[in-house]
Amino acid sequence: MQSPEPTQTIPGKSDIRERATPSADALVTAHNVDYSVEVAGKPLNILRGVDLTVRPAEVVAIVGPSGSGKTSLLMLLAGLERASAGSITIAGTDITKRDEDAMAVFRHQTLGIVFQSFHLIPSLTALDNVGLALEIARPDLPLAEVRKEAAAALDAVGLGKRLDHRPAALSGGEQQRVGLARALVTKPKLLLADEPTGNLDQKTGAVVVELMFNLARQNGTAIVMITHDPHLAERTDRKFTMEQGQLTETTGQI
Repeated sequence: MQSPEPTQTIPGKSDIRERATPSADALVTAHNVDYSVEVAGKPLNILRGVDLTVRPAEVVAIVGPSGSGKTSLLMLLAGLERASAGSITIAGTDITKRDEDAMAVFRHQTLGIVFQSFHLIPSLTALDNVGLALEIARPDLPLAEVRKEAAAALDAVGLGKRLDHRPAALSGGEQQRVGLARALVTKPKLLLADEPTGNLDQKTGAVVVELMFNLARQNGTAIVMITHDPHLAERTDRKFTMEQGQLTETTGQI
């Protein structure tokens, strides 16, 4: 039986808050974070004194103009770049003190990432794209169980009949749903989403966002999401604005 297509209504802010289970203990704490890169032999300051706290199962939006440092902060939270100063603690681990190998293991086991560009492996089917993430995160899991959980993740995003399709045979919305299944199949504590609907039309984007919120809620996963969509940002638990490398909480402000 074909999996039903997801509905097209994005849940409101109150919907997310009712189902969230915030804890007094922070899942994410970024404290006094600076980030700079060298350009033409001189330092270019991208982030300055950034503080951010995210509780378990909380949904947070970061908005701001292009070039303000939003994606750089997400890269730091993912451990794909290293802060120049300050500390970032996720699930009790100060990731600024981990080397690249240890950070890679931590990232696969604790984080999920959804990119604006889908970043699927073209030669792999949807099932194998999702299964690969699970194999890396849980190398001791039997292959049959990997395939079973990957298939269930794809079914949850409405792609139960697309398991054997490669990315080229999928629409943009379907590819992003594969990306979402891949990010959430490991049941991460934190999902990082960089403009997850940026390459999608409004209707398809609404479907993907609803799926992301619903599946994250089911798993108790916190979300930190970059978006240029003010309506989407207002539907999250908390909103932050990044301007010239500095982060300010603007929850409730239009």
